[in-house]
Amino acid sequence: MTHPDRAAVIPTARLELRPLRIEHAAEMAGVLSDPGLHTFTGGAPLDATALHARYARLVAGSPDPEVAWCNWVAHARAERRLVGTVQATVGGPATGRTAEVAWVVGTPWQGRGYATEATRALVAWLTTRSVTQVIAHIHPGHRASAAVARAAGLAPTGHRQDGEVRWRAVMPYSGP
Repeated sequence: MTHPDRAAVIPTARLELRPLRIEHAAEMAGVLSDPGLHTFTGGAPLDATALHARYARLVAGSPDPEVAWCNWVAHARAERRLVGTVQATVGGPATGRTAEVAWVVGTPWQGRGYATEATRALVAWLTTRSVTQVIAHIHPGHRASAAVARAAGLAPTGHRQDGEVRWRAVMPYSGP
């Protein structure tokens, strides 16, 4: 499988999904600073230094040549600032044309539809790159993330992994 272009900018009505850069760490540390963002995922907010190191690993890409790590920051055009992230892990010997997606929007920007807009755009973009299955893992109590997944075309399955429900969408194959 040919991996998607990790450097692509994905525009939406109000957002621009920009490829993640190490330089985003300082601003994103503020965006992601609310401990409440970790209620369902665990952990704690990373400071700018730790986020810089994390972004350096992500930007370097997966050590597995069969897997692509695709990461974007969500830039709200009207506010001229970053408001969150979306990501997709694509491929791998066991997953073929599958992308596992995740998203997060900083607390001050939640409730505005940014996560839904960004995730819909990401899923649509992935399907134009021969991805035929999109999955996400969501804590069963996280209603907001469940609503985002549903709006992006995913549906819950009976499968659980580490206590989270697997959501899945099957897309028609449009590749070579």
